[in-house]
Amino acid sequence: MSTVVKAASAGKRKIILLLSALVGLVVADGVMTNILVGKGTAWEANPFLEPIVGKTGFMIIKIVGALLCALILWDVYRRYPRVGIIAAWIAVIGYAVIVAWNAGLILLT
Repeated sequence: MSTVVKAASAGKRKIILLLSALVGLVVADGVMTNILVGKGTAWEANPFLEPIVGKTGFMIIKIVGALLCALILWDVYRRYPRVGIIAAWIAVIGYAVIVAWNAGLILLT
């Protein structure tokens, strides 16, 4: 196998892992938000989602939104691999910070 094919294969694995992590983090954020808002410890910062926190529609929107973002980032990756990887890393790091914050709040309450 040539080095170009190996590099492409490694890049494809990397983006799949990043997008999977992103979807998992968004879902974890939704679950933790439901817990925190239910306890009265926190509130939803997104004004569009705030009225439906705790309802089934909230998690459906979180899951569908995460999958849509993953598909968009996949399309970016196919056209511009480097940009797709960087954008996916930024999204994963951003959501990792949010999930860590929420986990800290859950542990403190």
